[in-house]
Amino acid sequence: MKHLIDKLEQTGALSREEWTALIRGRTPELAEYLFERARTVRHKYYGHDVYIRGLIEFTNYCKNDCYYCGIRKSNRSARRYRLDNEAVLDCCHKGYGLGFRTFVLQGGEDGRYTDEIMADIVQSIRQHFPDCAITLSLGERSRESYQLLFDAGADRYLLRHETFDAAHYRRLHPQSLSAAHRQQCLWDLKEIGYQTGTGFMVGSPFQTPENLASDMLFIKELDPQMVGIGPFIPHHETPFAEYAAGTLELTLFMLGLLRLMLPKVLLPATTALGTIAPDGREKGILAGANVVMPNLSPVEVRGDYLLYDNKICTGDEAAECRKCLERRMESIGYQIAVSRGDSLNTAALSRSLSAAVAPE
Repeated sequence: MKHLIDKLEQTGALSREEWTALIRGRTPELAEYLFERARTVRHKYYGHDVYIRGLIEFTNYCKNDCYYCGIRKSNRSARRYRLDNEAVLDCCHKGYGLGFRTFVLQGGEDGRYTDEIMADIVQSIRQHFPDCAITLSLGERSRESYQLLFDAGADRYLLRHETFDAAHYRRLHPQSLSAAHRQQCLWDLKEIGYQTGTGFMVGSPFQTPENLASDMLFIKELDPQMVGIGPFIPHHETPFAEYAAGTLELTLFMLGLLRLMLPKVLLPATTALGTIAPDGREKGILAGANVVMPNLSPVEVRGDYLLYDNKICTGDEAAECRKCLERRMESIGYQIAVSRGDSLNTAALSRSLSAAVAPE
């Protein structure tokens, strides 16, 4: 199987059959070989820098009922909340002082946040923090909505496709959602000019190596600037409460493959990785990842944004989380970078900051 890893490093592409064979035939020895190659490629383009993103989970209301998600609309026990413009800006001010130069606004698909309200929030952040990148993760919206928010000042958009295979997607989502529509949203985002991020769950119910092969082929075709993957972790108030979680081993293997397939991509070591293993994020970095996303949300609501059970860092202050991550990265030979950390996987970055100045 090493020959397939070598081929992937040299060409950035494998056939469906090769992807399936490589994923199905992985071994601990093969994984170590992969991680060594992935680190070499990662260091070539990004050195030993780890980019930090300030995550602001601004609403846990959601109109959808995805079978795996803890903030699905049918979860009547969830404590719901919304942050207003002022609260979001307060998170940004605290984050900026801690060295964050990218803010990620993530929320459920909450109809209360109309295009106008979201555009106002984005414009406010852009006005106060002109040297920072603004990333949105708001789910599926119309192309017109995406364009409006891009024009308001958003730079990046994260929308995990979750699984490319339509039949598998149907088993994870209600009838109102489709794989085809979600994928079209991603193409719209790219055409508008966002630095676009996608990704998938690893080890989700009913997932096969063939499903993962399809995910890799789709990501190769999309050629995104960011790819976020993490293990499926069940939530006790969902239909998948009793299903087994995805494994650290397979998630790390897929991270390494993604780094070789898209050498310049931004690749997070997710909170979910740190949830299933105490050193999961460190292992993610050593498998080829180069981004971590500490939480800047107010502590009083952080424990309510639970997409899955046992999420880590729900009680830490932002400063504590930032210092903890810095120590963790230094322990494995990496350092936190104070920068926007734009993807190198694009010839023209979404916005030029040549005239940007730091906020007063």
